[in-house]
Amino acid sequence: MGMMIRIAHLYPDMLNLYGDRGNIIALTERMRARGIDVHTDAITMGKSFNADDYDILFIGGGQDFEQDVLLNDLKKGKDTQINKAIHNGTVMLAICGGYQMLGKYYKTYDGKMLEYIGALDFYTEGKKERMIGNYAYKTKEGIEVIGFENHSGRTYLRNGVEPLGKMIRGYGNNGRDSTEGVRFKNTFGTYSHGPVLPKNPQLADLLISKALENKYGKSDLSPLDDSLETKARKQVMRLYIK
Repeated sequence: MGMMIRIAHLYPDMLNLYGDRGNIIALTERMRARGIDVHTDAITMGKSFNADDYDILFIGGGQDFEQDVLLNDLKKGKDTQINKAIHNGTVMLAICGGYQMLGKYYKTYDGKMLEYIGALDFYTEGKKERMIGNYAYKTKEGIEVIGFENHSGRTYLRNGVEPLGKMIRGYGNNGRDSTEGVRFKNTFGTYSHGPVLPKNPQLADLLISKALENKYGKSDLSPLDDSLETKARKQVMRLYIK
């Protein structure tokens, strides 16, 4: 039998700001191009899931209202499953609001406290001014990630986690400490909309490699023709970043 990767897409009907579901498409197409079967389940409101059944978890971004609504649903068991997946080293990609919800809490600009699932030790505080624009950061592997950020929350990392990357240009987590996103084991949290993986095939392949290593103990990915992506990235970097 060939390789099969199972993806859990959390709240695809509610968290799809700026086309974040494009991340699922990028992962799927890059795996299928290499002969890897992919199966994706939509984990919607009220639907329970077992994290052990999946190799990759994905949660997109949404507006503050949607995050507030989803918290009640998350705390009916999904939070436990997400926490287990993160600490077991399952691959997870979380975008913007989905990223924020992995932390301890969000304190809104007007003082409201939203207790998040607390899977990782970081917190977010809302401010009146939004941080918006094309931006770029570099991961510890040397991958230069380009994306688009639009968030009023300022995220601050604490114990046991590291940033996903260091800023090249833009605001990132809080506009102050030159960090972007969070990284813990195989969990990747980022403010990058756009969506991020079609723009950054190296990052997509890093997630795929981690998932294959977890499941099969190896991840020899054959190279793909990324010439169009490379051309688009160069144009974005020239016009907006550097």
